[in-house]
Amino acid sequence: MNGTWTHRTVLLNEAIEALLTNPDGHYIDATFGRGGHARLLLGRLSPQGRLTVFDKDPEAIAEARAMAEPRVSIRHEGFAHLADLPAASAAGVLMDLGISSPQIDNPERGFSFRAEGPLDMRMDTTRGQSVADWLADASLETMTEVIRDYGEERFAGQIAKAIDRRRQERGPLGTTTELAEVVAGAVKTREPGKDPATRTFQAFRIFINAELEELARALDASLKVLQPGGRLVVISFHSLEDRIVKQFIAGHSRDVFDRRAPFAEPKVMHFKALGRTKPGEEEVAGNPRSRSAVMRVAERTGAPA
Repeated sequence: MNGTWTHRTVLLNEAIEALLTNPDGHYIDATFGRGGHARLLLGRLSPQGRLTVFDKDPEAIAEARAMAEPRVSIRHEGFAHLADLPAASAAGVLMDLGISSPQIDNPERGFSFRAEGPLDMRMDTTRGQSVADWLADASLETMTEVIRDYGEERFAGQIAKAIDRRRQERGPLGTTTELAEVVAGAVKTREPGKDPATRTFQAFRIFINAELEELARALDASLKVLQPGGRLVVISFHSLEDRIVKQFIAGHSRDVFDRRAPFAEPKVMHFKALGRTKPGEEEVAGNPRSRSAVMRVAERTGAPA
């Protein structure tokens, strides 16, 4: 692993302050990344406290193992596997949904349109299909849907057609720069300061890793694993993620009445929403990648789902 690619953890202190309610408890870092949140949390846990970390990325797992911390259990899995943990076993669950800087900055991972590398974008490079493999056979309709729905890209149709023409004329796309060039040729206008390929790269990354589907499953699993009084802390970096988190917390933070049985007791709410936080001006100035972050916090109520 190349040590020149560093990562600055977003909302580091704010997340741990919101998460930690019991220094003796068991906590879950559902997206270990490069361990910024985990290290700070461990520093505040007692000798009896425990931490379970999840990550798909083999490099992140290697980073976690290098900590050689006996209080930490490491799972090379996506965070939907929270559901495998015992019910009411966690005092807190943290989900930092951002892609880490080493993943972006290492051209070999294929996440960045700024440097040439293989068109991969898999979080877990040991399994699954790369973006290049998928694009070799994806239909025009499917490409359009993915770019539109996961990238919120208004030029989705034009970009998909451009990719299709490129495949017919010169064969499959194999590198990040090839994709970026095709997108730039199809997108005629763009917001000032934003690369034309930004939304398409986001769309393909989210799709190939099934990020939104896994997020929905992980949020549902948090209902099971959190103890009453336990905290759910989620940091998201784009509107698609934040919308899912916001709606999930809101949907479980109010009593639900069955209109077909107006005199029945309402279903008991599972969470109490504790608000949202965004990075301050100083953090954004020092780490521009943090500017889109939104942290939402909720506290588990009642019995496990």
